[in-house]
This record gives sequence, structure tokens and C-alpha cells, in this order.
Amino acid sequence: MKVLHCPDLVGGHSVQLSRAERRLGLESRLVVFYQSSFNYPADEVLLPAASGILQRELARWKLLWRALKYDVIHYNFGQSIMPSRLAAYGRMAQAYPLWVQYLYRGYVACFELFDVRLLKWLGKAIIVTFQGDDARQGDYCRSHFDITFANEVEPEYYTPVSDQVKRDRIAFFDIYADKIYALNPDLLRVLPERAEFLPYSSVDVQDWLPVSGGHRGRPVLLHAPSHRGVKGTQYILDAVERLRDEGVQFDFILVEGMTNSEARSCYGKADLLIDQLLAGWYGGLAVELMALGKPVVAYLREEDLEFIPDEMRRDLPVIQATPDSVYDVVKYFLTEGREELVSLGQKSRCFVEKWHDPLKIALRMRLEYEGVLEAGHPGEL
Repeated sequence: MKVLHCPDLVGGHSVQLSRAERRLGLESRLVVFYQSSFNYPADEVLLPAASGILQRELARWKLLWRALKYDVIHYNFGQSIMPSRLAAYGRMAQAYPLWVQYLYRGYVACFELFDVRLLKWLGKAIIVTFQGDDARQGDYCRSHFDITFANEVEPEYYTPVSDQVKRDRIAFFDIYADKIYALNPDLLRVLPERAEFLPYSSVDVQDWLPVSGGHRGRPVLLHAPSHRGVKGTQYILDAVERLRDEGVQFDFILVEGMTNSEARSCYGKADLLIDQLLAGWYGGLAVELMALGKPVVAYLREEDLEFIPDEMRRDLPVIQATPDSVYDVVKYFLTEGREELVSLGQKSRCFVEKWHDPLKIALRMRLEYEGVLEAGHPGEL
């Protein structure tokens, strides 16, 4: 069975999943258009960061031609091979003269998601995994959640146009995709009812082995935001400043602007990670730190836990905190609750081995792929 993962590698999820599928005997390959800022190791990166429109679109059609040779097309981050309307109105497109922008928008209007229709019609298994802001909509978050980063990010982060485009693409994939997955449980509120929760597979548990904290005398607190508004960084910085003013003894590491390998060198020094306080779930970074045997603080939205397996819910070792409670929670674990960190770290490692092992997730995917191909229901153009 030949599996193509494309066209993005957000969070490194598809990297380890594709590798694990190869270990199971599948011919699985991850091909992406661009390398991410974290330098995740894709099998093939097609374009340099500074590529132009013609170079980029030619690469799309070449990748679509190559996709014809695969049995399974696993789209990640809710993207397809063809460009989206959001890209047609984005900053990269706006760098060109107006006449080029108009031509490009017309081109996108004609061919957006064309690859999905074509590949489905040819009998390929179509799988799509939504990972976060590819499905999450600002208007929904603001109207349904008391705690959400939709209230914290810059105005252009979510717009009425981007929200509607996401809804349109989700509806399209509901028609053409054989399987739809979400890496964050809150996404299942805006995805089709048949969509399924899928744990992160971004960490090779044999490569990320437990390490002890780097400072035995003073506990080390770590935070590594990819976007400060999304992660709730200001609430964390405020708590850190307040704790320091009170004379609580600890070291604080703020990891920003580093590649994945550079940041990893800091992770081993941590005794406690504060991950994210506004999303309602823990992120890929939390999985990395838990694999190292580090306890994690994050905000888990209680009502979203209905979407994950009951056993996973019972096993969750993540320390619950909100923007209002993060100061009290962190203070406890830096002082009187410090002795609990070791056992929590051990539970965290066991949790990752049980729920986030890419090989276990790849076993599930292989069964899903086989089921879809055996059903053999081509779609319509």
C-alpha cells in the first residue's frame, strides 16, 4: 500500500506517522511544499521559502501528478495540494501587482480542492487530518467558550472571511473524504459528526527518553510559546513576576525563536512545563515534555473531554490551570507540592507511551486505510 502524506508538516505529526507507517511495511512518504520554522524532517520539501507564484503552482501540479501513483492520500492541516482562497488573498499574493492578484484569484477559484475531487474519482482513499486553526473558527470560539484565545489574538488572526472559508472547506471534505480526523477535541464541535479524535503522533517515544531536571537546587519552570496570544503567555509572565516578587525560588526559561533541535536542548533542564492556557487542550510541545518525563500544566476544557476515549480521559496526567488559577497552581508545585513533580513526570511518560506512540497510531491508520480501500467507493468529479 502506497500512502502520500501532504502538503504540510504542522506540529511534526505527519513526520512521525509516516515513519511509523513505513515500519509497518507501508510505502509511506511525506512531501511538503515548504519547510516549517521548526525544521521538522520531511521526506521531501519541494520549494524554498522565497519561491514565486509560478514556481509554487508548477510544484502543485507536479505533486498532483505524482499522487496518481499512490493508493492513499492523507492530507494534513486541512490542506489539499491545490491553493486555497485564503492564500489567494494572503500576504504572499499581495506582494504582486494587482493584475497578477486578480488572475491568481481566478485561477484559485477554478482549481481550489480540484485534486481532492480528481483523486477521489480515481478511487484513491482520501484522508484528512485537521490540527487546529485549519478548522477552528473565531466566531464559534467567542460565542461558545468562556476561555479561548480568540479573545486574545490580533484582529486579523480570525476574520469573518477566514471563518467562512474554513466552514466551506470542512463541508467539502465531508463530501469527498473517506475519513476525517481531529488532533484537538474542540475541533470536533465544528467538524462533521463522523469525524474522529486522533492523538498527536509527533514524538518518537524511543528517541525522546526521560531525563531529570537540570537544577536540583532550584526548580526550573519552562514555557515555549509559538504564538504568545494563543498560548496565553502574558498570564504566565504575570504569574512568574508575581512569584519572583514574593521571593519564591525558581528559574524560568522562556523558549522562543528556536528550531526544534535548539529548543530541545532546553527541555531537559525543566522540572515543570506551562504549555497553553487558552486552547482547551495540550499541544505537541506538551507531548515532547511528557515523553521526557516532565509534568505539564495546561488548560483542559472539561466539556471537550467527551470527545476523547474514556480511558484516555482517566489517564490524563496534565495539571489543570486557567489564566485565573495559573499563579496558585504553579506556586504550589514550586513549593509545597514540589515532591509530587517526580511521580507526575513518571505518569506523563507512561501516558505518552500509551496514547501518543506513533507506531500504535500507525497501526490504527493502516486498518483504516485498508477498510477504505476494500470498500472501494470512488466519488464524482
